Amino acid sequence: MSQNKHRSGFVNIVGNPNVGKSTLMNRLVGEKISIITSKSQTTRHRIIGIVNKPEYQVVYSDTPGVLRPNYKLQESMLNFSLSALDDADVLLYVTDVVEKIDKNDEFLGKVQRLNLPILLLINKIDQTNQDELEKMVTQWRELLPQAEIYPISALNNFSIDVIQNRILELLPESPPYFEKDALTDKPARFFVTEIIREKALLIYQKEVPYSIEVVVEEFKEENDIIRIRAVVMVERDSQKGIVIGHKGESLKKLGTMARKDIERFFEKKVFLQLYVKVEKDWRNRDNMLKTFGYRVD
Repeated sequence: MSQNKHRSGFVNIVGNPNVGKSTLMNRLVGEKISIITSKSQTTRHRIIGIVNKPEYQVVYSDTPGVLRPNYKLQESMLNFSLSALDDADVLLYVTDVVEKIDKNDEFLGKVQRLNLPILLLINKIDQTNQDELEKMVTQWRELLPQAEIYPISALNNFSIDVIQNRILELLPESPPYFEKDALTDKPARFFVTEIIREKALLIYQKEVPYSIEVVVEEFKEENDIIRIRAVVMVERDSQKGIVIGHKGESLKKLGTMARKDIERFFEKKVFLQLYVKVEKDWRNRDNMLKTFGYRVD
């Protein structure tokens, strides 16, 4: 493909919580860009992962799971998902074999009105049988008649190559949107905060991990080591105690797990210091949401 036939475009991944959007994103990009846990609402931001080849650039975008907002942070998360409908060249609408189909879903209604290529991906097909899968395909064909339907397993890498090839066929001719060596639009600090937050979701229970935000106060890259100082924000004093744990054991565990992954991500030795701070009710405060990058207004 010659340079004037270069293809480039935004391929946005949307869907409800826990259907496997982030696992799919990482498969498509070939790198761990999005954090993954079994808990819903793991993804809070709209995260971009870029695949570059001489003849094309695919800008993938992972988004938070669609939900009814209970506080201002969730409103911002929903806005990230809605914005993905506005600027997509190709939309990947992800569902799975467990999810109950809601014909009156407002977000689905917006997807139904779109005039652009939509690939409906039924994920986790290893968890069902052929008859159930065929029923689902029929239901979705009625709901989204304009979509192409693909059963996949992001976890087991089933049919991911088929999706990638179809995306390339659908991409418009365009010069690249980002530098050809770019992997994401996010700075290094962002991935540090996400890795720490991922480990918090794995370690802590109930509401605690959802009340956590991470701020990197210092990121100093030296020849042989990266020195990082980060603050784990919580909403209440009681949560601070839980995050620190008895004799600091929980915070130490969080730091060790996060450091190993950060070292893997940057392929460099890391010295990580973690502190815990209470920022009362930050999930409902506009100024804090702006500070943490959830609001751009």
